[in-house]
Amino acid sequence: MSEISFELYNNQLIQKLVGVSDANLKLIEKSLGIEILSFGNQITIKGGASEIECAKTAIMLLYDKASKNIEIGEEEVKAALRICGGGNFSHSELQSLNEMVLKTKKRYIYPRSAMQAKYIDAMMKNELVFGLGPAGTGKTYLAVALAVSMMLEGAVDKIILSRPAVEAGENLGFLPGDLKEKVDPYLRPLYDALYEMLPAETVDKKLSIGEIEIAPLAFMRGRTLSNAFIILDEAQNTTPMQMKMFLTRLGENSRMVVNGDLSQVDLPRGVVSGLRDALETLKKVESIASVTFTSSDVVRHGLVSKIVQAYEEKSKRLQDKEDE
Repeated sequence: MSEISFELYNNQLIQKLVGVSDANLKLIEKSLGIEILSFGNQITIKGGASEIECAKTAIMLLYDKASKNIEIGEEEVKAALRICGGGNFSHSELQSLNEMVLKTKKRYIYPRSAMQAKYIDAMMKNELVFGLGPAGTGKTYLAVALAVSMMLEGAVDKIILSRPAVEAGENLGFLPGDLKEKVDPYLRPLYDALYEMLPAETVDKKLSIGEIEIAPLAFMRGRTLSNAFIILDEAQNTTPMQMKMFLTRLGENSRMVVNGDLSQVDLPRGVVSGLRDALETLKKVESIASVTFTSSDVVRHGLVSKIVQAYEEKSKRLQDKEDE
């Protein structure tokens, strides 16, 4: 067993960090199987070497967030633990993580895992980014957050959010209304993200004047999308031709994010996913980034991560059987 001690210098921040009855420290202890002792300004951590390093990283992340008047509760502690579990970070890298913030009118949004930080960085630096992985990892939410942030800064004039009109077990032909009315219920997660980041009246106004557009993929055909932040959600349900059509809409001063989960393809049997095809076709093209999330990056309820992991393990077992 190893042991380290270090000092923090602001008593008010330390109180915010440790939580009521040391609840935040106890959560770190339980998660990593270590012991944390807090005496005044001194923190002592006992346990395995790697666990100690992770705990110290998490504590320093939380201390820095407390200095920014961010309330430190269970979700912030879990986020810090996900980040420290995602790799070894230097002090300057940790500072960069804490300074990575997407500013919207209703809230500031920070990465809640090391992979989320990598994803935000990729979206900031590349004109086209593929975000891959299971639901609950924040792919779409963070893409919408960056789009809103860039619009508020004046970096783009328009936000375009789209999904293909394919859903598991649903037949759109039996729903009333035109194509947009049929698909709107499936676009609800995109609306929900916007309303979390902007006042309702702002969202409604921008939707009415076309500065924000939420539309099924079919509405993208024949257009060139300039000065825009364009997001395609559920991209695993596109065909190769649809994906090619969408990707070639990219215009001047625009940024495009394509998100999907290749384990959740709802296309008819035998139809190749346009997302899978695009990843293979474009793998050698520069200025395109791809970020892959796993079940360990799920930031919803803890049980969701376990559910996703169980399905991933089942899928791997079935694939292994097919390969035998």
